[in-house]
Amino acid sequence: MKKILVLCTGNSCRSQLAEGYLRYYAGDKAEVYSAGVETHGVNPRTIATMKEDGLDISGHTSNNISEYLGVDFDYVITVCDNAKERCPYFPTKAQKLHYNFPDPAKATGTEDQITKAFRDVRDMIKAYSADFVQHHLK
Repeated sequence: MKKILVLCTGNSCRSQLAEGYLRYYAGDKAEVYSAGVETHGVNPRTIATMKEDGLDISGHTSNNISEYLGVDFDYVITVCDNAKERCPYFPTKAQKLHYNFPDPAKATGTEDQITKAFRDVRDMIKAYSADFVQHHLK
C-alpha cells in the first residue's frame, strides 16, 4: 500500500480537499495524510463544500508536518507554492509532486462569491486527485 502526504501552508483547505478526494479515489490502494507547515484548523467552509459533493471530512484534523517526519512516504504532494518552498527535507524515497491551487480561504466578496471560490478549487482538486490515482496507483 502506498503512503501519500498532501502538504499545504495551514492544512485547512486545499490539503484537506486533496486528502478527502485522494482517499475516496484510492480506496485501499493508499494511506493518505495531510499536513501543513503551520496548522490553522480545518476550515468549516472546506467541510461544507466537500459535504455538498457527498464526502464527509468533518473528522479530519489539522496536522503539522513535524508529526510525519518519521513516515516513509511514497509521494509528497504540495498543493501551494508556500508549502513547496517551506517543505522540510524528507529522508525518504518519496516522489515529490507539486500543483499550486488557489487558496479559497483568501477569497473575498459576497457570500456567493466566496462559496463559488471554494467550489471552484474543490473541483480542480477533485480532478487532480482522480488523475493522480489513475496515473500513480494502478
